[in-house]
Amino acid sequence: MKICVIGGGGAIGGYLAVMLSRAGNDVTVVARGATLAAIKERGLTLIHDEHPEPLVAKVKAVEKITDVETPDVVILAVKAHQVDPIIHDLAAIVGPETILIPMQNGIPWWYFQKLSGEYQDHTVETVDAGGVAKKAINPDNIIGCVVYPATFSEAPGVIRLVEGNRFPLGELNGEVTERVQKMSEMMTQAGFKSPVLENIRSEIWLKLWGNMTFNPISALTHGTLEGICQFPLTRDLARNMMAEAQAIAGKLGVTFRVDIERRIAGAEKVGKHKTSMLQDLEAGRSLEVDALLGSVIELGKITNTPTPCLNTVFALTKYLDENIQATGGSLALPPVGDCYALN
Repeated sequence: MKICVIGGGGAIGGYLAVMLSRAGNDVTVVARGATLAAIKERGLTLIHDEHPEPLVAKVKAVEKITDVETPDVVILAVKAHQVDPIIHDLAAIVGPETILIPMQNGIPWWYFQKLSGEYQDHTVETVDAGGVAKKAINPDNIIGCVVYPATFSEAPGVIRLVEGNRFPLGELNGEVTERVQKMSEMMTQAGFKSPVLENIRSEIWLKLWGNMTFNPISALTHGTLEGICQFPLTRDLARNMMAEAQAIAGKLGVTFRVDIERRIAGAEKVGKHKTSMLQDLEAGRSLEVDALLGSVIELGKITNTPTPCLNTVFALTKYLDENIQATGGSLALPPVGDCYALN
């Protein structure tokens, strides 16, 4: 397969690019800066404790999406808030038969496309203001995906896999088509677990249950998954946030195949892992708080579902993100003038 990985220098994109390339696919990654230079010079490297030696893949690397010839498959492995600036370049390389697999956390821009019922074709404004992505990309090109592995970028062009290899796939209309089965086979041959699901949206909510809780809580507390789950107060907060989300999802026809306690236990089992949002915070990058929390709150509003815990954590995390960006990515507090001790 001729595959383009947009965000191929990132943690998830790099992991996918290495494994898909080593499985014999023709892989091109889109990256920038030091990461692009490192990939061109040394290729992409994946480090995992189960492998005694790092896995290296020599892949093509370009800086601009429009430098890529129309591929068979595009894997969009950037954060949700990074989609809008590149959406028209992305649309330019997606041909009539190209399969686009978006891999954003949270509620995706395409969530209500090909979804029958009251909210069909509703625009999720929090992640797609004005429906720009919805208008630019034909939903017929899209196959949904849920990303479960825990990874991080150790250095430019070097990815460390903490755990996981699951990337479930599903057509937006729930059909089990020949093309989604082909994508599942492609991923399986590369070493991933990619079952075809008839209801990809339910799987999105199951993953989102963890992302929308543990990511912002970790950013606010600098806690690991294990620590958040083992501290009673943060565990209770996560449980309450999940309950609010479950009420919203239920009104959209979604059921969860595990309960809240089992979902929390699964996160705890990952161990002392920093969430992607905490990694972004420490690196001074923008936080994907809108996709993970803002979008859920938006769906709470359209379904008339109260979200007090989600609202509070969203406000705190959003303000944290604003402060980080205002200080150029620094975690240090800005000067506030003279301080006086109070007796």
